[in-house]
Amino acid sequence: MKQSPLFSGIVYIVLGLLFTYLAVENVTHTGWGFFSYLLVLLATFDIGSGIRMIQFHFKLKNIQKKS
Repeated sequence: MKQSPLFSGIVYIVLGLLFTYLAVENVTHTGWGFFSYLLVLLATFDIGSGIRMIQFHFKLKNIQKKS
């Protein structure tokens, strides 16, 4: 079964938000450590990938609409 870029983008953004929440919780309990930076890095990559996937979905939909 093929997943649409829109669904994948939404999943990436949800994961990014989850990693952001975990990073904030980790910083409030233990301060800025290696794990906190790792969670922020993962959240950044996931949110960025999610935005790109959603943009790709709309570009693809626009191209298919013109054809």
